[in-house]
Amino acid sequence: MLRIVRNDDAPAETTPEMEPEELGLDEICRLAARQMLASALLAERRAYLEAHADELDEAGHRLVVANGYARPREVMTGAGMVEVTAPRVDDRREDRRFASAILPAYMRRSPKVTEVLPILYLRGLSTGDFAPALGEFFGSGAGLSPATITRLTEAWQAEHAEWSERDLSGVDYVYWWVDGIHFNIRLEEDRLCCLVIVGVRPDGTKELVALADGYRESTESWATLLRGLRDRGLAGPTLAVGDGALGFWAALRDVFPATREQRCWVHVTANVLDALPKRLHPQAKTALAKIYSAASRTEAVGAAKSFADEFSPFPKATAKITNQLDMLLAFYDFPAEHWVHLRTTNPIESTFSTVRLRTKVTRGAGSRKAALAMTYKLVTAAQERWRRITGAELVALVRAGATFIDGKLQERSINKTETKRTTRSPAAKAKKTGSVAA
Repeated sequence: MLRIVRNDDAPAETTPEMEPEELGLDEICRLAARQMLASALLAERRAYLEAHADELDEAGHRLVVANGYARPREVMTGAGMVEVTAPRVDDRREDRRFASAILPAYMRRSPKVTEVLPILYLRGLSTGDFAPALGEFFGSGAGLSPATITRLTEAWQAEHAEWSERDLSGVDYVYWWVDGIHFNIRLEEDRLCCLVIVGVRPDGTKELVALADGYRESTESWATLLRGLRDRGLAGPTLAVGDGALGFWAALRDVFPATREQRCWVHVTANVLDALPKRLHPQAKTALAKIYSAASRTEAVGAAKSFADEFSPFPKATAKITNQLDMLLAFYDFPAEHWVHLRTTNPIESTFSTVRLRTKVTRGAGSRKAALAMTYKLVTAAQERWRRITGAELVALVRAGATFIDGKLQERSINKTETKRTTRSPAAKAKKTGSVAA
């Protein structure tokens, strides 16, 4: 242990009063943070006073002068709880006031600590666990009460509401992944059905497009959401990927009829297996993989026919493939580099595994608005780590209307008349010229 003794030669305003004592590493870090913060605040005030030293009143007195110190207050920082005595300034100029950029008025937590608290909450730390879990780390449990964390969720609700009304006329999404995610609401009987849309921008980046409350993934719930997006200036995507059971598809055909449809192979595989005896699941998975992993649409259609023949005793299972084969194989009309992204709704499923973990810890949010706000913050936090899709440079070509067959870009066909003109022989040209002259 180190023994820290007060330096009597140091200025009283920069050295906190303390008795000689033995301090551990954490206490030394907090002490150093306290001293450095005090020095920085004094330097900030000194710079402010010097910048306005030439401003005088009629009697020749300075209008901007030092004015002692504010009452001590504790600020939670990354180094722990630090007591701060902020220097004050008496600014007598009209409509002017000194405001510290280092330590704003009423600040109780540093920006980094303010950021980490909601992250810990979203990752599963309950409101009542903050003080015991972090009190020892920060040196105090102040500012970690359940009420403090609850106020964060209220701020998230306002943030989500504002985000849900944002202008969309300046953005474009070429692909959409859509899904309905269900959560338990602790204080309500009905479960929350969270309608989610994640989109791909023309540069290949993925973004959250929409997050709204719905009931049973109904067509009307989805139609209301899609109309809202359209009315705020958003154009429909080129392709939408989702589960075949969604009411989304009927709403999509009504609001954005030009958008093509791709069914999620993960959901379809699960539905097919539900219609088959368990003993046949391994063979069925292999047969289904041959369909969606085929190198071309022709091979995929052949694999689908083989699947239907092999499992013909189970018509309910085979119908789940044959009745919607065109929508299961729509991805073949897009770049091969994008197939891995377009066959499933994995971008949504993988992200919402974190949301499910959080709701499992807390046994569900207290209200529908709180659940939506928490989901919004979790997804936007995850969005910062999302990578661009493979073949990102091809996304803009898809939006421009380029043709892809079996994943390969097709050259534009030249007009037949133009081809004739460019391939006509010199003799034919001379003959035509002579006949015109005659």
